[in-house]
Amino acid sequence: MSVLFFHTMRYKVQDPRNASNDRFVLSKGHAAPILYSVWAEAGFLQEAELLNLRKIDSVLEGHPVPRQAFTDVATGSLGQGLGAACGMAYTGKFFDRASYRVYCLLGDGELSEGSVWEAMAFAGFYKLDNLVAIFDVNRLGQSDPAPLQHHVEIYQKRCEAFGWHAIIVDGHSVEELCKAFGQAKHQPTAIIAKTFKGKGISGVEDKESWHGKPLPKNMAEQVIQEIDDKIQNKKKLSPALPEEDAPVVNIRNIKMPSPPTYKVGEKWATRKAYGVALAKLGHANDRVIALDGDTKNSTFSELFKKEHPNRYIECYIAEQNMVSIAVGCATRDRTVAFASTFATFFTRAFDQIRMAAISESNINLCGSHCGVSIGEDGPSQMGLEDLCMFRAVPNATVFYPSDAVATEKAVEIAANTKGICFIRTSRPENPVIYNNNEDFHIGQAKVVLKSKDDQVTVIGAGVTLHEALAAAEQLRKEKIFIRVIDPFTIKPLDKKTILENARATKGRIITVEDHYHEGGIGEAVCAAVVGEPGITVSRLAVSHVPRSGKSAELLKMFGIDKDAIVQAVKVAVSKSRNAE
Repeated sequence: MSVLFFHTMRYKVQDPRNASNDRFVLSKGHAAPILYSVWAEAGFLQEAELLNLRKIDSVLEGHPVPRQAFTDVATGSLGQGLGAACGMAYTGKFFDRASYRVYCLLGDGELSEGSVWEAMAFAGFYKLDNLVAIFDVNRLGQSDPAPLQHHVEIYQKRCEAFGWHAIIVDGHSVEELCKAFGQAKHQPTAIIAKTFKGKGISGVEDKESWHGKPLPKNMAEQVIQEIDDKIQNKKKLSPALPEEDAPVVNIRNIKMPSPPTYKVGEKWATRKAYGVALAKLGHANDRVIALDGDTKNSTFSELFKKEHPNRYIECYIAEQNMVSIAVGCATRDRTVAFASTFATFFTRAFDQIRMAAISESNINLCGSHCGVSIGEDGPSQMGLEDLCMFRAVPNATVFYPSDAVATEKAVEIAANTKGICFIRTSRPENPVIYNNNEDFHIGQAKVVLKSKDDQVTVIGAGVTLHEALAAAEQLRKEKIFIRVIDPFTIKPLDKKTILENARATKGRIITVEDHYHEGGIGEAVCAAVVGEPGITVSRLAVSHVPRSGKSAELLKMFGIDKDAIVQAVKVAVSKSRNAE
């Protein structure tokens, strides 16, 4: 850390987030005290503040978080720092075309995480020669030695196999570290530093059971004195200043260059409308970027790639790393990142999404192929837990557009919204129901069908909204009228509109969704109306693990098609009549 911050890295101490500064990611976030000490030594933090470590009124938390001006991404859930560093390095090399470099310090324990090797593969493939990973190989994990212990030559072979220039050094030798950091190659560099935990401390060096533990007071005082006695020169060190060549970037208030151009009644899959909208948004701002995990011909992000090839990042089948890359690309407001794959594959990246929220990251994720309506591909491809997952993420916005116009508006709004945005898109083609000039807002639902004689409010989204409209048509022939609501965003949900319309329909609500019962639209609506007198909610949702079949067959099998809605409405109405 001393060599990095006071010899190698170039940055402005009093402006830690300067766009031209070298970046540093502490992937082994539990080592936060040394990061804070470095910034105190550099002069950004008051040394006395270090004594407030982990206190509730201090910014110096137990692991790095972006509340600290010198921290770009939160770390501590191990194995994720290198992916974010790859996103920063990719942005520096291909988007900013600037001279800043990115350094990432990893512990040897986290090298067991598969996400590390997804990032290693990404950096090797894209030849991120502005990226340096430092492996702190101190042999010891939290409760046991790491699997390779001090076999640094095996780490070296692994790194080289992934396309990295790998150098083994004595991690306690300033001279060797200075020399290693100075080696520039046309590929990413891995510095494999053999170290000993507690180096120089009698009774602690290379011993187990010291992870995360402070030294006893009398022992600490003695060790501090011993270290102090070894310091020969107490001259204040100052880091070198960066070359200020990162371009000025503006990602505020990005507007579509023109309104949507759809025709009411035309059939469009919202997944395709997403691709059309993203390609269009790319013309509005050259900092809009797209990422995908080898599903671009299904999510339709390929339309963005076709029009903006230099701003598309193929992350291949490594969804955890794709999310981390997006987080890294979005740091310091350098890009507006949209990452897409099948909705169900984001479940494997939930920890990365959770950490992105802690990182206060502004990333946009689009999950296509949601629900049983995708048909024959079967349950492994069906997103049925995604609404539940994203609703649980703090400060997330969950869009569920029901036609092409709503999808285009969702993409535009997401580009300008802080926090994690999730856009849920569908495979089936459904009619356009909104005019091109329809206005959409976060947390504002649309009442798409309404009459003074409505007896039940039905809430659906995506394919189930269209099933609800078909059910309304069928019921109308029997003189039963229903009100149909499109929520647009599931989080935040438009409680006001839902309650107003429920009260106008004798308190009866039916929700219908192409998602499991748990955590979806039904539960969101129940949470919104809990405690409200006279409101009843009936929920139609996918009740168990589905199977392959045609889309219409599966909607019928799981009771979320128009016939199931018709039946549920009749039950609700007859229950009420019987009660009267």
